[in-house]
Amino acid sequence: MSDVTTPTMNAVGGLDPAHADELPPADEKHGLGLGAWLSIGWLAFITLASTLAPLFLPDPEAVNPLLSRNGPSGSAWLGYDATGRDILSRVINGSKWTLLIALGAVLIGVVVGGFLGLVSGYFRGGFDAVLSPSFNIMLAFPQLVLALLLVSVFANGADDSVAKRIFVLIVALGIIAIPLLARITRANTMAWADRDFVMAAKAMGAKPWRVLFRDVLPNVVPAMMAITLLAVGVAVVAEAGLAFLSLGVKLPTPSWGNIMAEGKLELRRVPMMVIAPTICIFFTVMSLNFLGDVIQKRFNVRESLL
Repeated sequence: MSDVTTPTMNAVGGLDPAHADELPPADEKHGLGLGAWLSIGWLAFITLASTLAPLFLPDPEAVNPLLSRNGPSGSAWLGYDATGRDILSRVINGSKWTLLIALGAVLIGVVVGGFLGLVSGYFRGGFDAVLSPSFNIMLAFPQLVLALLLVSVFANGADDSVAKRIFVLIVALGIIAIPLLARITRANTMAWADRDFVMAAKAMGAKPWRVLFRDVLPNVVPAMMAITLLAVGVAVVAEAGLAFLSLGVKLPTPSWGNIMAEGKLELRRVPMMVIAPTICIFFTVMSLNFLGDVIQKRFNVRESLL
C-alpha cells in the first residue's frame, strides 16, 4: 500500500488545517520559476515603456523627410522609416494600442463568454441546449473572416476616426473570443457543479445563483485565467493580421500590426520596420503563453489535492 496520503477536505470544500503539513512545501507552492519572472518582467517593461514613452521619446507621428530611411544612430536607436518617423518611438507607442485592443477584446470574451459558459454548464437543460450549439456554430465560422467582415462593415470609411476603428477592432475580436472562453468555462463549470461541497450547499437550501457565484465560480477562475492569457496572445497576432489587410489601427497612429504592414514594402531598405515589432510580438505572445501554462500547471496541482 502506498504511504502517500491525500489531504483531507473540510465540510466547505477547503483543505483541513489539521492536514496542512500534507501540502507542498512553501517554495514549491509559491515559486514561479525563472521563466515566469522573465515573462512578467517583459510584460511589465513593455507596459511601463508605452506609458512613459511621451516623456522620453519623440512624437511617433512626426514626419521629417530629411531623415527618411536613415539607419540607427545615437538619437534613433532603430533608425527612421520611409517618411522620417522614429521607428523606436513608433514601436514603443504602438504597443499601447496593440495591447489595449487585445486586452479589451479578451475582457469582452471573459465577461460575456464566461457568464454564458457558467450558465450553460451549471443550469444545463434548456440553457445548455441553446447556448452550446451557438458556441459551436460561432467556433465553426472562420474567425479572421468574421473579424474582417465586422471591421470592413463598421469601420472602413475614409472619414472614420482612429478611436472608432480601435473600438470596432476591440468589439470584433471580442466577439471572436466569446465562444472559446464560453466553452472553456462551460466545461470547467460542469466539472465543479457536481462536487460534494456544491451538492452540500444545494442541500442546505442555498439559491442556485448564490451557489454558482460563491462556490462554483471561484474554482473555475484559474482555468479561465490560463485561457485568458492565451487569448490575449491570439488577439495580439490577430490585430497584426488585420493590419496586413489594411484593417488594423488607422495610420498614422502606430500599432505593431500597422508598423509591420508599412514595413513590408520597405523590407530591404528599412528592415527594422518589420524586425522590431515582430520581436515585440514574439516575446509578448511567448510570455503570455508561458504564464498561461504556469497557471494551468498550478491549477492541475490543486486539482490533484482535492
